Amino acid sequence: MKSLSKRGGLVSLISVLIAIALWEFFGREVDPIFASYPSAIAHAAYDLVASGELLEAFLQSMQALVVGYVSAAVIGIILGLILGRYRLAESGLGVYVYAADSTPLIALIPLFVLWLGLGFSVKVLIIFVLAVSPIVMNTWAGVKSVPRTLLELGDAFVASDSAVMRKIILPATLPYIMTGLRLAVGRSIIAMVVAEFFTSISGLGGVILAAGEGLETAKMFVPVILLMVLGLSLTHLVSWLEHKVAPWQKDTTGSNH
Repeated sequence: MKSLSKRGGLVSLISVLIAIALWEFFGREVDPIFASYPSAIAHAAYDLVASGELLEAFLQSMQALVVGYVSAAVIGIILGLILGRYRLAESGLGVYVYAADSTPLIALIPLFVLWLGLGFSVKVLIIFVLAVSPIVMNTWAGVKSVPRTLLELGDAFVASDSAVMRKIILPATLPYIMTGLRLAVGRSIIAMVVAEFFTSISGLGGVILAAGEGLETAKMFVPVILLMVLGLSLTHLVSWLEHKVAPWQKDTTGSNH
């Protein structure tokens, strides 16, 4: 298994290096106003790091991202467990969850700005709203997929409702929860950038906008690539956590092949 994983990592590395080499070669032939290439982006990144602008923007973005994502995770998991476990809650609240999941919530940003202004709070709200849906939906689906025999076993031992939730439902639902958390990472990063575009115009989104308005294409690519790396890193972190809290899931899937 480890050799397969190493081979897969090597193939991915070679693929990335080839893509960068081709980008460098062909990118030099394109007008720098319309595109850029890796060496120019690296030079722009050095200037942004040296000036401190990139670190300041990154920290601004991460503050809102962490608060919004963690809030979405906590509330999303709790709500998903309640919806999946209790039919009354599912009947009363499920329709609103479905409606929110199918609504383009980005369209509500002007309303959020009207409520909270253009500061930190509105960025957190936008991230929360866009990230919470996949967590709720996956947790809800996970609870509904718990085998009835396990629940009947809990009833047979006269286990309390909280004990059934902690010792039967939650462990069985963990793989679904982790999938929801993984999907929410991408949504959170998108929401963060959108929030910075439309609200305070700060953070990495602000750097992208400023570079675009100044026709500094290489500089604009720096935060974009940083966001891509951030998304991949956080996704791998959630996957690592999944293997720690639900190691049996790794053995029951074909993810290693």
